[in-house]
Amino acid sequence: MMDERPTVYLRAEGQVHGVGYRAFVEVNAAELAIDGWVRNRRDGSVEAVFQGRPDRISKMIERCRQGPPAAVVTDIAVRAEVASALLGFIVRPTI
Repeated sequence: MMDERPTVYLRAEGQVHGVGYRAFVEVNAAELAIDGWVRNRRDGSVEAVFQGRPDRISKMIERCRQGPPAAVVTDIAVRAEVASALLGFIVRPTI
């Protein structure tokens, strides 16, 4: 039986730029063996796509709600995403 690897889209709002939020997400994704990407948006939010085991995705979302020590996360939006298999985790350029 194949591992179920759902994909989710996450958008974090609040004080999430200039506080190491993307690096925090990248490190935690590696620790949890999650594939995907993260990037800043010019509107001040951070968005990410995570693909992995459901239990690990849940842990990642909870970590994103907290963020790194200097972050102040005021809102997290999460939705299911349809995506091809992702390999690795990258930080994408700001859009």
